[in-house]
Amino acid sequence: MAAIRLGLIGDHIARSQSPRLHVLAGRLCDLNVTYDRLIPADIGMDFDAVFDRCAREGYRGINITYPYKETVVPRLEVPDPQTATIGACNTVLFGDGQPQGHNTDFSGFAAAFRSTFGDVSPGVVAMAGAGGVGKAIAFALARLGARELSIYDMDVSRANALAATLSGSGVPMQTIVAESIAAAADGSDGLVNCTPIGMAGHPGSPFPADAMQSAGWAFDAVYTPVDTQFLQGAGAAGLAVMSGWELFFHQGVQAFRHFTGREVDAPALRSALLDLHREAMDG
Repeated sequence: MAAIRLGLIGDHIARSQSPRLHVLAGRLCDLNVTYDRLIPADIGMDFDAVFDRCAREGYRGINITYPYKETVVPRLEVPDPQTATIGACNTVLFGDGQPQGHNTDFSGFAAAFRSTFGDVSPGVVAMAGAGGVGKAIAFALARLGARELSIYDMDVSRANALAATLSGSGVPMQTIVAESIAAAADGSDGLVNCTPIGMAGHPGSPFPADAMQSAGWAFDAVYTPVDTQFLQGAGAAGLAVMSGWELFFHQGVQAFRHFTGREVDAPALRSALLDLHREAMDG
């Protein structure tokens, strides 16, 4: 059986679980899947050179993560209008003609939110980070019925650009650019981290402890580690939490569908991934 060759381009991905997810999903679907971590700095190439190598060397598709989800878009055909509006892609398919781009962060977050919190509105949300994953989650929050989104990014121009894109797309969610993370969190129902703060190599929390007093739920897009400092603080403050692992899982299942055309048994895949995680922790 010929291998389906997949990969992930990003920085700080040495601990990514994406290879494990896609290889296990392949086994459950009787497919021979390989999945490579591709870190441009380690390979000694820039992003474009790594992307070109994947296209040239027979990869069926690749995932794109921080900080390249927006960088890749000009190189892609993006068939979904919502993804084109978001302006960020995390899933790329190679074939005849121009590579196709998709955003399973957008659809994966919506699925993860419903699975974790049920059929409720996100309410008023404060979000740290307006980069590639922040764009996807902002649009997903609008689809989920969030009433208001307050965005904070250290790069104010990026926050302003996201707010303008949301407003221009006609979503009913009110969008505000906050002057500080504390101002964004004030009066919010939900707190969302879409920055790399908290991931391996970037310790800390984007939200101070006193910003968590009025909120009811929290989500961290970081999933390595799963139990980030931000989520630990949110849990201690009594917030319901959704880890980045849930987004990782749901977006991964949807990316696998794009890559292979197969529908993996999601409960079986979740169980297999958690078993491997427990074995690694015990070992």
